[in-house]
Amino acid sequence: AFGGGRLHLERHATRSHHRSGHVRAAAPAGRSQLRSRLVGVGSCAPSLVVSNADLEAIVDTSDEWISKRTGIRRRHLLGPGESLTGLAVTSVRNALENAGIGAEEVELVIMATSSPDDLFGDAACIAREVGAVNAVAFDLTAACSGFLFGVNTASQFLHNGAYKTAVVIGADALSRWVDWGDRNTCVLFGDGAGAVVMRAAESDAECGVLGFEMHSNGAGRCDLNLEYSGTEKDLASIAQVTTGAYSPIAMNGKEVYKFATSMVPQVLTEAMESAEVTADQIDWLLLHQANIRIMETVAKKLGIPMEKVISNLDEYGNTSAGSIPLALDAAVREGKVKPGDLIAVAGFGAGLSWGSAVIRWG
Repeated sequence: AFGGGRLHLERHATRSHHRSGHVRAAAPAGRSQLRSRLVGVGSCAPSLVVSNADLEAIVDTSDEWISKRTGIRRRHLLGPGESLTGLAVTSVRNALENAGIGAEEVELVIMATSSPDDLFGDAACIAREVGAVNAVAFDLTAACSGFLFGVNTASQFLHNGAYKTAVVIGADALSRWVDWGDRNTCVLFGDGAGAVVMRAAESDAECGVLGFEMHSNGAGRCDLNLEYSGTEKDLASIAQVTTGAYSPIAMNGKEVYKFATSMVPQVLTEAMESAEVTADQIDWLLLHQANIRIMETVAKKLGIPMEKVISNLDEYGNTSAGSIPLALDAAVREGKVKPGDLIAVAGFGAGLSWGSAVIRWG
């Protein structure tokens, strides 16, 4: 629950917890053993890097203050003339190459983002740029949970046979929306994109998404938001409207921390129960890259050692929907994550939203 009695997030008791002496209830229909597989990954980040020391010239902060509280040391930022779409296109191309799949085979493209170049959506443009001419494409907005929600959404289409090949992208450029005079938020965010290629599993192949769970609670919107803030405009004497604009990111860090360290272990437990696996069977824990303290607390509550936690937070900061695929790509290319590995994944953030999945890689 959040402090001050403002928000109470009830424990979801859709099934009993797997404890000695307790009988595990069946997973809700459609939330386990999905016939979809993650078979390729790619990512891209801007070349402009800003270190914690660089930020000392902008706000009253220090490398020690930032790194100790967050685990972040650097972040990559989009510059003038660069686009989020460009990062996404490169990440998709890298993922398709990694998977050994041609763009023309892709039938579904989901772009998870809260900061598109085009408010009408970037997915269709990305699909065209990469050559996915046979794909339907759409954007999905769920902030830092977006990529995980996108994977779970694509899995439904692959599982039910509607499509055979999908691409899910997580990408954000929140540097566009931070208050660079607020040391509590500007130090957290970076820009980046990542993508995965997903295929429908053959009838004789193992399922790739063993279990998942997703939640949201709009009562927490006040603690993390990027709100519309248009200016009034008169249409002669006919009417008054607003000209579009948004306020910078607003965040109550203490409440978000309480939310994440409470809800994320719970939703991961729910996904593992759906998957019928236990924490000691998990090879890797992959969380949204928000704060190293959140990662440490979640891992401790689940009994998973930090050696199994995938993280590149120190290099990229919080890239919102881009953070999970960015970290996954690095882990795969470094040879840490291998085909057949079980990965417990969780996204969490604005909405408030939170979700998880247990994935068998490759």
